[in-house]
This record gives sequence, structure tokens and C-alpha cells, in this order.
Amino acid sequence: MKPNDFRYWLEKASAWSAEYRDTVQTHPVRSQLAPGTITKAIDQSPPEDAHSMETIFDDFKEIIPPGMTHWQHPRFFAYFPSNAAPAAVVAELLATAIGAQCMLWQTSPAATELEVCMVDWLRQATGLPEEFKGVLQDTASSATLCAILTMRELALDFQGNQKGLFGMPPLRVYASTRTHSSIDKAMWVAGLGQDNLVKIGTDESYAMKPDELREMIARDRKNGLKPAGVIVCVGGTSIGATDNVREICNIAKEEGLYTHVDAAWAGSAMICPEYRDLWEGIELADSIVLNPHKWLGAPMECSTHFVKDPEALVRTMAIQPEYLKTYGQDGIINFSEWGLQLGRRFRALKLWFLIRAYGLEGLRQRIRNHVNWSQELADKLAEENDFEIITAPVLSLFSFRYHPIGCNDEAELDRLNLELITRINDEGNIYLTQTIHDGKMVIRFVAGQFDMQRSDIEEAYQSIVCSARTTGS
Repeated sequence: MKPNDFRYWLEKASAWSAEYRDTVQTHPVRSQLAPGTITKAIDQSPPEDAHSMETIFDDFKEIIPPGMTHWQHPRFFAYFPSNAAPAAVVAELLATAIGAQCMLWQTSPAATELEVCMVDWLRQATGLPEEFKGVLQDTASSATLCAILTMRELALDFQGNQKGLFGMPPLRVYASTRTHSSIDKAMWVAGLGQDNLVKIGTDESYAMKPDELREMIARDRKNGLKPAGVIVCVGGTSIGATDNVREICNIAKEEGLYTHVDAAWAGSAMICPEYRDLWEGIELADSIVLNPHKWLGAPMECSTHFVKDPEALVRTMAIQPEYLKTYGQDGIINFSEWGLQLGRRFRALKLWFLIRAYGLEGLRQRIRNHVNWSQELADKLAEENDFEIITAPVLSLFSFRYHPIGCNDEAELDRLNLELITRINDEGNIYLTQTIHDGKMVIRFVAGQFDMQRSDIEEAYQSIVCSARTTGS
């Protein structure tokens, strides 16, 4: 591609992108295509000769958008948000144009030093103590895996990476039954095994039971097993389950165990001081993950992994062949030694643009709106005779159930709620997801899309109630 062509197609792509964002609310939120539709539209063999950019771009416009679920739609209320604030999208374009591989300080000093600054901006914004340092990982799954690997190495006196786990005592990690499945997967990948993730029951507030945690740690030690760490949940994916951070961290410290707090979604709300009681005692944690790419507005991938002792993380993760060494520079940070990836994107740039373009107060107001609007919707649904709120709002997340008067058969209620959510998502005006809570099929609602308005909550209310009135008929 010639330089002038590059400029032309960048301008075309920018114009299409701006138009897409201006009109995204006119599309069904979830793709309405049947499985295999896109596959049939794609050539089944790669071309031998080049296609023109006109043909490629036309094919993109015709084939791809209809097959996308529109995460930037203001009525995306499913999963957790994966926001891409416009200012941060501009930064992503610039980072992609530069095309740097930011594994070492010397491969892009600005990327490394900006990352140090942006992690500290987030530390200050969320009220964490100065002793916390950090790194931008790709996702919370990677950050959690790094934390579990650090637990493993600390428990084995840093012998696991060198000698492997054969002949080592089985290591135990503790988490509540409400934690995310990424914890389970991290146990697999770390070589510790599913059976050594000890799931602790939760109380009536869905928080880990401290006494049960103590009992399981004592029992494991008595049986010759070796406790290594505890995963603390703040704002769990299913219903927002949250552990008592201070109490669980204190128990872990008494037992000499490493603590990792999974606040991947809820952590962004901690830029608002009034919500910080949700993780009261966070200063006691050893490791924390929160995802700016969920609620703050940074495009994927951008997960902040704070650690109190960077040396333990680096000692666990760093490998230094000769070709990765930097000579003649003291005091530098090579962030490839802080995580799984050797190759790293320039993630800090989008945070720099994002925080400066909206300011902390602008970001706070968005989060406050989402929390308040979600509560308003929960209150309105609670007033309907055939709806029940199953779990009260945690920040902007709650769950509810369609419960027609006179229908008390649990299997039938599960069927009706699955039918309801299918009907809602097929209509495409809003997008919701379901979960299983205490054996019941329930529907999740979470507000968090960057540009949503209060009117989108009214649309959600109408879609839910009107769809319910025709469910089962």
C-alpha cells in the first residue's frame, strides 16, 4: 500500500467508525444471525492474488457488522461492559499505527514509563496506599494466574519453576463458591489442579464464611497438605458476591498465606470514594486486579494488576536470556518480567487519553449514574406483581426473576425465565444474560455502557415487562 493510499483508507476507516458509533443504537444489540452465516460468506480458500482495498472494505461493511454483537450499544446490559470510550479509541489507533512491541524498557521507553505513571494514577484514583505498584496485564484471568503462580512459588520457596511440582506437597488455594471460573482455570494452568481449589461456603450476604475458611486451612495442614493462598472476591460476576476483605485478609495473614483480590469489574467503581466500603481493608491484600476495560472506558485489553511486593511477582515470572537483557541502564522496569506475555501492546496510551479527556470526575459521574439507574430499574421491577428481585443491586448489578402469579413450580419458572430472556435477546432492543443462583434460573442486569442514558433504563424496563407479558402464551 502506497503512503497516499494508507492515508486515504485510514480516513475511510475513521469515517466509518465515527458513523458506526453515531448509529450503533439503531442495531439489534445482539447479532441476529444464525450460526454459520458468516462462515458461508467468507471465501473458503485464501486468495492467490491481491484484492483491492475497495473490495475488502466493501466486504467488511456487508459481512462483518451484522455478525457482531454491539458491545458499545447503550442498551448492552449483559455480562459486564467492555467499554471503548471515543478518546481511548483514538489512542488505540495511534498505538496501532506506531506498532511497537513494548516488552522491555529499551524497546519503547515511553511505553514503559507511561505505564508506570498510569498504574500510579489508577492507584491514586482508587485510594490504594503508595506501597502498591503494578502492571497492565491483558485480562484479569492472566493477572489471577500470575497471582496463583506467585502463591505457588512463595509456598515452595521459589522451587516450583526450577524443579517442577513432582514430589512437592500438594498446595491448597481457598476461594468462595461465588468466585469466577477464571480461578479454576488458573489452578489448572498453574499445575495445582482443580481438586486443590478449596471452595468455601458463603453466608446470607454471599460472602465467604471466615470460620469455615479457618477450619479448612487447619484440616488441610493436619492432613499434610500445604495452604498457599486465598482469593478474595469483590463484585463477583454472577450476582456481585463480595467477601469481607478485611476479615479474610487478616485470617490469611495469621496463617501466612498470600491474598489476591479479584475486583475485576467492581474495582473501577472505587474511583468513587463512597463505594469503597465494598472493599474495606483492601490495604491488607497482597495482590489486586481491576479492569479499566470493563467499566472505566479503556478498550480491551487493559487489566491493572496491583502488587504490594513486586519482587515476589518478578521472581516468579521473570526469565532473562541474553537477548532480553538491557545493559548500561540502572533502575529500569521491564514489564515482560511482570506477567505471562513477552510481547506486550502499548496499553498505557489509552489510559492516558481516557483519564485526561474525561477527568476522574467525569468518569465518577458515569459510574454514579449507572449505579443509580440500575437501582431505579430494580425498584420498578419490584413493584410489578409478577417479578421478584432475587439479589439486590451490588453497585449496578442485580438479578431478577419473572414469577407469574400462581406459578410455583420451580422447573416451570426456570423454563419461563429462559424463554423470557431468549425472547428479549431475539428482539434485540436490549441484551441480558442469565445465571444460576441457588439452583434457580435468574436474569442478570448490569448497567455500565459508557454512553448510556437514563432513557435506556426506561427502554430496558419496557422491553422486560412487555416481553414477559407474552411469555408462555
